Amino acid sequence: MGAGSSIAIAQSKKKPPPPPPAHAKSPTPPVTDDFVHKQFGDNCSLLPDLPQFTGDLDDDGIDDLVVVARCKNPMADKDEYSFQVSDPYDAFMGFGNVKETSSFGSDEPGQRGISLLIIHGAEKNAWRSEKPKAKFLLINLPFKTLTVKRLALKKKILLGVYMEEKGEGENTSSVVFWDGKKYRYQPLGSTME
Repeated sequence: MGAGSSIAIAQSKKKPPPPPPAHAKSPTPPVTDDFVHKQFGDNCSLLPDLPQFTGDLDDDGIDDLVVVARCKNPMADKDEYSFQVSDPYDAFMGFGNVKETSSFGSDEPGQRGISLLIIHGAEKNAWRSEKPKAKFLLINLPFKTLTVKRLALKKKILLGVYMEEKGEGENTSSVVFWDGKKYRYQPLGSTME
């Protein structure tokens, strides 16, 4: 066997890269306030005028859910409803203790308690499963608009939650994405306006 044939064998054993995740869609039918209460408790209420998304955020081939809600006291219900409270924005800024950052609150009264609710789907019913794979309540994200779309990180393509920011980061954009262990915040830069 020559050197050329061993290179061909090595190349044929190389796995092709996985396909990129499908684009996010809106859930059908839309998520209701009753569903949010069942999954996250009565302290959270769905904000119906904001978009809802389904897509594979954790790269397991099963659809996940992203909705926006107003949550009065997320730490009080996290154990009862089995969800993790996370603050990727303040963790990026150097404040890692969510017990402390959950008390920060926004300077804008209309933004207080605004949270992203994310459900990682399980089995055939995906995010609607009786027992989802994981649930997250992300606090203190300074967004005015959201969309879920593809994000290229190193050699991997996954779905991220893109935000146009308000407040301190006015006219900047950022993304929140699943790194395999937790949700991370990453600034992307300012708009060209």
